[in-house]
Amino acid sequence: MGLAKDERQALSDLFEQLGPDAPTLCEGWQTRDLAAHLVVREHRPDAMPGILVPALAGHTQRVQDGVAARPWDDLVAQVRRGPSRFWPTSIGPVDEVANSAEFLVHHEDVRRAQPDWTPRPADPSRDGAAWRLATRMAKLNLRKSPVGVVLRTPDGQSASVKSGAPVVTVVGEPVELLLFVFGRDAVRVEFEGDEAAVAQLKGAKRGL
Repeated sequence: MGLAKDERQALSDLFEQLGPDAPTLCEGWQTRDLAAHLVVREHRPDAMPGILVPALAGHTQRVQDGVAARPWDDLVAQVRRGPSRFWPTSIGPVDEVANSAEFLVHHEDVRRAQPDWTPRPADPSRDGAAWRLATRMAKLNLRKSPVGVVLRTPDGQSASVKSGAPVVTVVGEPVELLLFVFGRDAVRVEFEGDEAAVAQLKGAKRGL
């Protein structure tokens, strides 16, 4: 189906399993809020700018709160269906570019907020896509790092994603690296480098 579609369906299944009031790794959001965010992102173009522009966030929040108040089953069904056929991401290749990281990261935001979570088993297709996303997005998401950064997987794939000195190498499976790049701390990665440089990287803002 493609990573975006697969992760959309898996996240929708998890929403149904957990209900509207389960925790997520998104600060201040329960599952209802995350589901509403996903719906707003695909159905309310007037509210989308406020996701990234603080000055417009008030309108976005009001719209999202209204969406979140809808019946839970309807909300999850709309996440699962995705956008209308007139929306750009209804086109498969566009969906993959725009939504692969969005749905993979948010699926893990819900999974990893639950007690006793464990990483999912390796999946060559998902992990290959996650590695490509991590290395591509790191150039933007780690731009505020005061140190150089290299990402490396246990099987030896390596990419320099932030220039600078000293250099810290972050080692982990592709999904773990993607989540780290997106600012999540519930990840299983290891750091190689000077202790002070590692602390600087950990303390830097990661994400958009």
